[in-house]
Amino acid sequence: MLRYRSAWLGGGWLLLILVSVLSLMPNPPEPFSFSYVDKVEHGMAYAALSWWFCQLYLGARQRVVVALIAMGVVIEILQGLSGYRYFEYADMLANSTGVLIGFLWARSRYGRVFMSIENGIAFWSNK
Repeated sequence: MLRYRSAWLGGGWLLLILVSVLSLMPNPPEPFSFSYVDKVEHGMAYAALSWWFCQLYLGARQRVVVALIAMGVVIEILQGLSGYRYFEYADMLANSTGVLIGFLWARSRYGRVFMSIENGIAFWSNK
């Protein structure tokens, strides 16, 4: 059980808000410039969200996956309705692929990073 669960949740919600704002703002920053960079950015953002929340909801990882895929679809629809962004099926695919990558990553040894950090904090605070 995570001792700092509320802090981890807070960080996750900040990430979720950041992804949503960047996805819906008229002119998001473009730090890289190569073909299909936006698809890579979509995948990375959703992989990070999935990995983050799958660590917090170990018993409900499938729900996390469904919720994040739904979020990606809804944001894409909102982009299409905005008048200044575009609706793209490829972005939905990139979002969903990222979610699945994050889910798989969370099932690997990297899916216990928060627990490892907390164990390290406990170890060093007892010295």
